[in-house]
Amino acid sequence: MNQINPIYLGLFLVVVLFLSVFKLDSQRISLNEERQNLKVTQKLVNELVALKDVYANKIKIKKELQRILNNPVLKASEIVKFFTNSSVKINSKSMDFNALNKLMGKILNASYNITSLKIKRLSDTKVSLSMVIKW
Repeated sequence: MNQINPIYLGLFLVVVLFLSVFKLDSQRISLNEERQNLKVTQKLVNELVALKDVYANKIKIKKELQRILNNPVLKASEIVKFFTNSSVKINSKSMDFNALNKLMGKILNASYNITSLKIKRLSDTKVSLSMVIKW
């Protein structure tokens, strides 16, 4: 009378097998979701690294701005540039439209973090400019 019926033992093993398969399947689904999250995170990290390379290279930005501001068309505009550790401030009290067009064409077509830009019309051919670019 103390013996366990083999049918009960077989049913118990089948139930344990079904529970194990169910748990394994749910863990497989969870693993696939985590893989998808990892791919999204890696893509975001790659984009952030690329943006950091473009915007955070202080030496490259300084050299490019020096090259742009030393353009002969901009020499007559009396542009005052002030470099700090994290930004450059560009000011001109009197600049003609051609020089402004040349400067803005060069700066806006490159990747700079412009935090402040003020252009004020002084006359039909002259404007004043104030700009801050951070890196």
